[in-house]
Formats: sequence, C-alpha cells, structure tokens
Amino acid sequence: MGNKKKPNGLQRLALKALGIPLSLTDPSGWPALSGNVSTSGVVITTDKMLQLSAFWAGVRLIAETIATLPLNIYERTSAGKRVATNHPLQMVVHDQPNPDATAAVYWESVIAAMLMRGVARSEYMYNGRGDLIGLDFLHPDRLAVTRGADGKKVYRYTMENGLQRVIPESRIWSIPGFSIDGKHGYSVLAAAANVLGTATAAEDTAAKMFRAGLRPTRFLKLKQWLTRQQREDYRASIEAVKNSLDTGDVPVLEGDMDFGTIGFNPGEAELLASREFSVEDIARFLRIDPAMIGHGGKDSNWGTGLEQKMLWFLTFTLAPWLRRLEQSIRKDLLSPADKVRFYAKFSVEGLLRADSAARAAFYSVMVNNGILTRDEVRELEDREPMGGNAAVLTVQTALAPLDSLGQSDDASKLRAALLSFMREPEEPTAG
Repeated sequence: MGNKKKPNGLQRLALKALGIPLSLTDPSGWPALSGNVSTSGVVITTDKMLQLSAFWAGVRLIAETIATLPLNIYERTSAGKRVATNHPLQMVVHDQPNPDATAAVYWESVIAAMLMRGVARSEYMYNGRGDLIGLDFLHPDRLAVTRGADGKKVYRYTMENGLQRVIPESRIWSIPGFSIDGKHGYSVLAAAANVLGTATAAEDTAAKMFRAGLRPTRFLKLKQWLTRQQREDYRASIEAVKNSLDTGDVPVLEGDMDFGTIGFNPGEAELLASREFSVEDIARFLRIDPAMIGHGGKDSNWGTGLEQKMLWFLTFTLAPWLRRLEQSIRKDLLSPADKVRFYAKFSVEGLLRADSAARAAFYSVMVNNGILTRDEVRELEDREPMGGNAAVLTVQTALAPLDSLGQSDDASKLRAALLSFMREPEEPTAG
C-alpha cells in the first residue's frame, strides 16, 4: 500500500476546476496551478496561451527571426575585426550549444523563455579542464528556484525521466528580459494576464457558438402542470420541432404551447468582433505590427510600406533583444582577459537573404563607398575569395571637386610621359 498524499477538499476542487485529473504527487500538473489568474477566471499558463493564434504567431515571429540571424564571436585586431573561428565559444553560440540542439533551436528557446517568462536560464557545460564547451537550456516549467540556509539560490531541475537534480548557482546562466528593477525580468504572461485571459475566454465562447451553429438555447413553455407521462411525450416531440426549425419549416404548436429562446440573440454574435481587438492588444504587448502576425489592416503590406514595417520591426522590436543577448554573452561567457579582445555580435544583414534586390543594392553601396571589399561580399554570400584586387577597398571616383576637373593626377602624368617617350624616335647623332 503506497504512502501517497491525498488532496484535501479544497485542493480537489482546485484541480477539478482547472481540469487537471492528476494527484498532488504528479509534478506535471502543478504548472497550471502556479499560473496567473486573469479577471476573466482563465488561468494563464504557457501552454494555454500558446493556443491563442496571435500570441503563438507573435512569439514565434520574434524568437525564430532572432534564432536565424548569424551570431559570431569577433576578435579586435590591428587591421579591424575578424570572426574568431579558433575561439571555443564560437562553436557554442554559432553552431551547436549542446549535443541535443543546434544553435537556431537553442536560441529560439532562449528568446521564447525571455519573452513569456521574463528570464531564460541555461546550464554551463565544462570539460575536464574547466573550459566552457556548451550551454544546456533549462525548461522553465521544470526548474524550481529556492534559497538555502546560507541565503544562496538553489536550483532544482526535474529531468525528462522524472528524476530531480540540484544545479549549483555558479553553473546557471540567467538572461533577464525586460526589467523594472535591474535584476529580474518581467513576465509577459503576468503583465498581459487580463488581456490573454479575455482573448482566451472570447475564443472559448466563439467555439461554443460555432459548435451550436450560432443557435441559442430553445425552450417550450406551457401554461399548465404536466404529468410525468406528458413530459416524456413532450420531450419526444421536441426533436420533431427542432428538425422543423433546422430545415426552415414552420413547427406546429398545440395546446397553448409557447416557443422561446434562452441565450444570445443575433446581435450578441458580435462578440466575435472583439477577437480582433484582442489580436491588436497582444501585438501591442509583444511590440509587433499586427500585420506581421496575419492581422490585416488598411495600411500597406506591400512595396515601400512593407519595407518600412521591416525597418520598424528591426529597430524597435529586435534591436533591444539582440543587444541584451550580446551584452549577456560578453558579461557571463567571456573571461576577463577575453573581454578585451573578443565580443559577440548578431549580423542583421541576414534579414536581407530573402530579398535579392535589396541584398544587391546593399552590397553595391557598401563596395562603392569603400566599406566592404568584393571578397568580403563574396564571403557573405558563401563564395570563395578571389584574392588580388578583390581584397582591396575601392570607391567610385565620379564625384570630384570642381577645381580638379580637367586635371590629371601624378600617376596619369607619369603614364603619359612614358608613352610619349616610347613613341618619339631617337634623333640621329652627328657624324
């Protein structure tokens, strides 16, 4: 006979109200109980909120976009900067943080946790020499944070096999999201609990309305009391009345029978329109344009309008997250000696990959103004360097000062003198 704790009456009611058919010893059910409760009565949990299409699309948009941007460790040199291909952290942040995940999968998990929970935590992975060789993402629902008798934080992580292990605070890398106290990130699930709860309640109500075919509850009213046999007879005849209504026929009501409805009328079906406002509110919390999550508007989503939206998205939505990650990598992952020479940087030019015309225009400007060499452009396009003059910075010389027009430079004068000397025949000497 086991020694499992049985839930008391209040705990049973809480589990039943949340639709959790689990015992108190089952840890998989407790994330729901620890969620925020909105004024609409909806419990705000990660899994439930991701069922909202607007919230799902917004979180994915930010997380996946950042995860696909190239992230490199750069080294400062006397000739400028270069990718630190020999630095051990380059492989971790750019290619594969741990044996189970690629860099893209890892970073989208980190961003999603920062967005929804206000903080992302990973475990440092070291080799036998104490070198940092990897980062293992810790799922927020399986990580419990307490404080020991010495005041230090104690991290207990429940693994996929159900076993729990303690992780020292020194092995935890925490990246806070938006913060109002400088230490802890603020959870969007907590800040937007009422908005998300209202949106969820609207979705549930809409689903019930569609399940009922947008038909209200109907009733039959009689002026006299019925016997048990008469009630059974009336219930048997209700199906015929319902079928008549569904097919558009006129039902026959006898014996002072009155037909009525309980519930919403067609005007109350406008509740469905409130879902549009919920989408805009969710987009406002995530700081994204509603059009970018499939919520069409009257403004332009094509041509220059779309280009301006992409620029806005990069400047006001992505840039704060990118900067936060770059500084966290430098602060926590680089040694004090490495911080002098090395730094992490996202390459936002990766957003141009899908637009060949914009990419070509960007490269042209960068090369013609002496900012990038042709070999550097070839490297960005994953092509082999050509060497020679392809590695030399060049500029367009069509624009020149007015007072220099018609004048040649020293090299041109020397070239002209040499050509003139080669053309002139030698004069015969006197005999």
